[in-house]
Amino acid sequence: MSFSVLKEIGDAQKKKAVVDIRPGDTVRVTQKIKEGNKFRLQTFEGVVIRVDRKESHTARIVVRKVTSGVGVEKSYLIHSPLVEKIEIVRRAKVRRNNLTYLRERSGKSARLASKDFDRNAVNNIEIPEEPAEAPTKTEADTESTTETEAEANTPEEAKTAEIPASEQPKESKNDTKDTDETK
Repeated sequence: MSFSVLKEIGDAQKKKAVVDIRPGDTVRVTQKIKEGNKFRLQTFEGVVIRVDRKESHTARIVVRKVTSGVGVEKSYLIHSPLVEKIEIVRRAKVRRNNLTYLRERSGKSARLASKDFDRNAVNNIEIPEEPAEAPTKTEADTESTTETEAEANTPEEAKTAEIPASEQPKESKNDTKDTDETK
């Protein structure tokens, strides 16, 4: 298979709009979990320590949080249909792409310097609309519409249709008489 075919298939699997996630962000990931016949939503909030292949359909983030003194890391495919929503809660100033050094740290040394950002602007993403293509008329369609227009128009209507509205004769008051006046 050629690379362009593989790229088309991969792009078809991508979500239309995804939040711009960076390492150091504290995110809240909502994921669908299937239990029996039912789906439920589960949230996981933590720090993004790694972002892989950001532009690919296999883009992945690794989110870490510490619960009861135990570090928990989860990996999410961003474009997966099971990932319902990713919301950025906090953004931190970091100078590395992989924050794996946070695994060895705890307490104050594991904190990241917070950075101001517009939370609503980052999390509210507008889905880009694809321009709607105008339907193209085939020869059969144009022939059928001209035939129906010709049948519907009488010779008088056809003459008035050819004359622009500004040049058409106006009706005078004498032409339209009230029925009360004629009696």
